[in-house]
Amino acid sequence: MMISKTTTAIDNNSKLEGLFQLKQQQLTGGGSDRVQAQHDKGKLTARERINLFLDPGSFEELDSFVLHNCSHFKMSEQKYLGDAVITGYGTVNGRKTFVFAQDFTVFGGTLSVASAGKICKLMDLAAKAGAPIIGLLDSGGARIQEGVDSLAACGEIFERNTRYSGVIPQISVIMGPCAGAAVYSPGLTDFIFMVEGIGQMYITGPNVIKSVTGENVTFEQLGAANVHSSKSGNCHFVADNEQECLEMVRRLLSFLPQNNRENPPPSALADEMTRMDEELLSIVPADSHRSYDMLQVIDRIVDRGDFMEVHADFGKSMITGFARLGGMSVGVVAQQPKFAAGAITVDSADKAARFVRFCDCFNIPIVTLVDVPGYMPSVEEEYKGIIRHGAKLLFAYSEATVPKISLILRKAYGGAYVAMSSKSLRTDINFAWPSAEIAVMGPMGAINILFRSKVEKSDDPEATRRQLVQEYSDEFANPYIAASNGHLDDVIDPRLTRSKLIKALKLLENKADTNPYKKHGNMPL
Repeated sequence: MMISKTTTAIDNNSKLEGLFQLKQQQLTGGGSDRVQAQHDKGKLTARERINLFLDPGSFEELDSFVLHNCSHFKMSEQKYLGDAVITGYGTVNGRKTFVFAQDFTVFGGTLSVASAGKICKLMDLAAKAGAPIIGLLDSGGARIQEGVDSLAACGEIFERNTRYSGVIPQISVIMGPCAGAAVYSPGLTDFIFMVEGIGQMYITGPNVIKSVTGENVTFEQLGAANVHSSKSGNCHFVADNEQECLEMVRRLLSFLPQNNRENPPPSALADEMTRMDEELLSIVPADSHRSYDMLQVIDRIVDRGDFMEVHADFGKSMITGFARLGGMSVGVVAQQPKFAAGAITVDSADKAARFVRFCDCFNIPIVTLVDVPGYMPSVEEEYKGIIRHGAKLLFAYSEATVPKISLILRKAYGGAYVAMSSKSLRTDINFAWPSAEIAVMGPMGAINILFRSKVEKSDDPEATRRQLVQEYSDEFANPYIAASNGHLDDVIDPRLTRSKLIKALKLLENKADTNPYKKHGNMPL
């Protein structure tokens, strides 16, 4: 039977009208009442979050007609187009970005076979396209009504998190509950953002904990943003509200390449390359026992003082973060003498090692600023495994093939000197300020071991100790000794630090280095 063009046009118009109505229904997710309930909690909806995060008008939705196939507990009577997650792609500052947002208004955002399938499909597409994937998480966990199928669906996501680790940047944003098995997906991604007062992460909730251990704990005490940013170390960034959080994610992406085959994007807002800073002459106290704020040093060195600190509240004797030098994106690792005198702890070693490995995955040069008295000496740290955790830092720096530049500002003692991007770990350029002290241990500790009897037998023990400390410093601990043996490439004027670092980065722009063939190393986890 032949169909006339007029009839076809009417049918198409009718179908388009139906499509329009379906799309309009999708905008309200689980319904206007549930949308209002979301707003009443101070939370945005999944679509509002996506629109706020991506460049205006750039979002293209995928799999908007997917439905779940569960028939248990009358679930077949409750179906929503797209199920409980919105997936698609758009741009962030003009660069392609994939995003999925769990919709709490639909079945509490729970993870079903259908919604997990959408996420997996998006992750595969992001990897093929070579672009970052961002997950906006707000979910009650695996969908109970689907039983083990929903758990298997979680596993499909975990496998892709692992497969694409180091291939494309993966970022999780916790904007509501993230519970049970589903919490392992963000745990496998590169960075986790949380919104204060809204985001929560936990494997088992307070009721389960009480039934098993008898402990009373609230949701906030168990899995709030401040807990994970300062105690567990699971969270890298904390924001006061959702708008601020999404803007922070956009800022982070500006430092990162799209994938592991690209270099980070250069910035057109480069600071003056030859800028000198007189304050750097006095910023480090002459008294080696006095603390100072390493963040002030970083701010004076990097382009326009623009530094995005990562894991700011965890392992606080170490600083990690992103900046630019001469318009080039760099990862910065530095001691923070304000906390534990900058000593390496279990937490700070984990923090720095993972950051170094991320930078190495994505072709981001690493600049290390060193002022380390050693590993934290304590029974607690030894029992927590400082040997194993400290070895992670050695492993990470040794394995990294990106450009590596280090600068010793003051102390660099013992094994901690080696761990902090020393020449022995294939660091390309090693600088020091004249104030640097490099030795097996601090002068006072060395004298107490080497010349204890001489000090005790002297007529004036304190004067003898001071003299011996000075002699040890002059003969062993000053940077010129290390430089004369090739362990440093130069001892530099602190005022020239910025230009020296930029010149070194330009020197290493086309660096090529490899590791021996292997399936993978066996990092001391």
